[in-house]
Amino acid sequence: MATKVFVPRLGEGVDEVTVTKWLKQEGDSIKELEPLLEVNTDKVDTEIPAPASGVVLKIIAQEGQVGKVGELLAIIGVAGESVDSSQLTVDSKKEEKTENPKSIQSSQPTTNYQQPTTNKEIGFISPVVAKVAAEHGINLSQVQGTGLNGRITKNDVLNFVESGKWKEERGKTVSNLQSPISTSQHGTLIKHTPIRKSIAQHMVESKHTSPHVLTVMEADMSKVSKHRSANKSQFERDGVNLTFTAYFMSAIVAGLKAYPMTNSSWSDEGIIVHKNVNLGMAVSLGEDGLIVPVIKNADDLSLLAMARAVNDLANRARNKKLQPDDVKGGTFTLTNHGTSGSLFAFPVINQPQSGILGIGAMQKRVVVIDDAIAIRPMVYMSFVFDHRILDGASADWFLAKVKETLENWS
Repeated sequence: MATKVFVPRLGEGVDEVTVTKWLKQEGDSIKELEPLLEVNTDKVDTEIPAPASGVVLKIIAQEGQVGKVGELLAIIGVAGESVDSSQLTVDSKKEEKTENPKSIQSSQPTTNYQQPTTNKEIGFISPVVAKVAAEHGINLSQVQGTGLNGRITKNDVLNFVESGKWKEERGKTVSNLQSPISTSQHGTLIKHTPIRKSIAQHMVESKHTSPHVLTVMEADMSKVSKHRSANKSQFERDGVNLTFTAYFMSAIVAGLKAYPMTNSSWSDEGIIVHKNVNLGMAVSLGEDGLIVPVIKNADDLSLLAMARAVNDLANRARNKKLQPDDVKGGTFTLTNHGTSGSLFAFPVINQPQSGILGIGAMQKRVVVIDDAIAIRPMVYMSFVFDHRILDGASADWFLAKVKETLENWS
């Protein structure tokens, strides 16, 4: 008996997914609940397990293809079992039964199964790797990747060059249409990943949706730094890494509580002031882009609980363990662009929120305190707000409250 694999409903409001990678190919054996493929929804990668044991008879949705909840992804059956056209259709009445990955539909076996050919998958390629490969005319399908999940790194390419094998590949191009890059004398084409497409779409829509205005203030982090030094060991005993991000998130909560209009969204009927404070924090995924997991009800959290939530979401984001619901429902966002050395920036609002706060790199700078010159650890805070909701004065009041909270931490 063949088993159909459908697109499951992965979260509230998640109606479609993008197939990013098949972990098994046609003809491969698989066990029940073993990961079958990876899908992406709203920049979250999720593994879909097999609903039954057997052999992958037919892959319906190709990598890069968008599938709606209830649509057919693949068929699993017994080795040698065939698949006919009648099995490739989905009864619309059955589409509702896809609330979890084990939702299946059985059908009778047929007799025209064919063994597929194989195609080497080189995975996602960073711009740096693509550039080095293009410069040397390297066919990346010949390079063994040592990065995460077998990804090809810059060092892998350089080691390949040093080995001398690259000379055999000079002048060749990566012509496989399934590959994310192609090279020629005119340059390098890097195929868009689902995450990059999602980022591009959200950023353009945001700029087209709301008038962005930037205001910048500087905060003295002396008291926060002292508090962190005094409590870091205690937090570690509780299994929590006390980062500066937890302080920034807590200070934002104080600002949102003092000025609730900042915790709001625009609608045609009026401004929606949110009851709950759900803070998003931008997490870099390296060359893959970034994602914004959300800490729900952040206004109820102590510094310890906030730090624990920050650790958890950041770790799961980088290890691709987030669930679709983890990136939904945010009412305000923090982006700590200072981790890469940036002093201040002009972040793009995460729609439909009213604003986003960017934190620059903390540096010791000369400042004047009580008419005396002093050296203090300082950060620039860049607040970008929706001018339909907030005016310059109200935006500055919020940012001043964040500044005050940080500078008077006790």
